[in-house]
Amino acid sequence: MIRVAVVDDEPLVRTGLRVILGSAPDITVVADCAGTGAVEAVRDGRADVLLLDVRMPVVDGPAVLRQVAALPKPPAVAMLTTFDAREHVDEALRLGAAGFLMKNTAPEQLVDAVRALAAGRRVLAPEAVGQVIDGYLLSGRDEEAVRRVRALTGRERQVLALVGAGLSNRAIAARLHLAHGTVKDHVSALLAKLGGLNRVQAAVVADRANLVDAGPEGR
Repeated sequence: MIRVAVVDDEPLVRTGLRVILGSAPDITVVADCAGTGAVEAVRDGRADVLLLDVRMPVVDGPAVLRQVAALPKPPAVAMLTTFDAREHVDEALRLGAAGFLMKNTAPEQLVDAVRALAAGRRVLAPEAVGQVIDGYLLSGRDEEAVRRVRALTGRERQVLALVGAGLSNRAIAARLHLAHGTVKDHVSALLAKLGGLNRVQAAVVADRANLVDAGPEGR
């Protein structure tokens, strides 16, 4: 059973997420609260996954994330965001957020995202890609991103372009007519070649190297 904690300052949002996630047979919501007391709720509930609102009064998402990351067994954290929360994205990424989800994510996608997070994968809603790109300042110039991308094979650059567009491995496999396992292998290889980046950081590299605008066919 996947144990999930939901931290959001809006009771209605917390209730909605609890209902959606509670409908899945393999997920249970062990805690829901606002920013104050969030760390204790996560720890006491032994949460595997934390869905954390970026913007909250008193104690905001990055502040909670910083404290949660210091726990002996921190959960995988996905930030719940809206289109006007870009100023917090950079900090959340640097603090180790495993993903970004929009608050209006479809129920079935939210459930799939929680399962992915529990399995150690990273999630990035397509609608959040632009926000992450704009909010995250990757060290180095665009030339550095281009240099990193040159180390990739042609197929890996195609896959990276679609990662940058926010596509899941399964969607990339369908787009490129590849087996799902093959795409997973390509993603693992390109992340290693890019210097051990995570999926979200790789999306930033793809954008800075102009792979996303060109599309997979253009590279």
